[in-house]
Amino acid sequence: MDFRELLAYKMGFQLSMEIFQLSKSFPIEEKYSLTDQIRRSSRSVCANIAEAYRKRRYVAHFISKLTDSDGENSETNVWLEFAYECNYINKEVFLDLSGKTQEVGKLINFMINNPEKFGCSIK
Repeated sequence: MDFRELLAYKMGFQLSMEIFQLSKSFPIEEKYSLTDQIRRSSRSVCANIAEAYRKRRYVAHFISKLTDSDGENSETNVWLEFAYECNYINKEVFLDLSGKTQEVGKLINFMINNPEKFGCSIK
């Protein structure tokens, strides 16, 4: 199985692409702050899932990288809150994307709590 087949990766990637498209409309003065940060954190969710999957031979490494992914996912949600409070996105968009970060977080936490279901050998 390839990491791209993991539901958490698929949903995280789709969310990252939605955020990328949305962030194109953010004000130019946010280029090096909000825009850059939300793009980086949302992309990092997927990158860390990929790394975790490749390190699944070692449970502690698997869980560590997934914990990083979960942290990046939470950071993405914080940036969405800033985008909403700064009126760069409306409430409907905020609730939709924030809900998606919560779903991705649940999937990541399922992986953290059940590493044996993802090829990790528990000894």
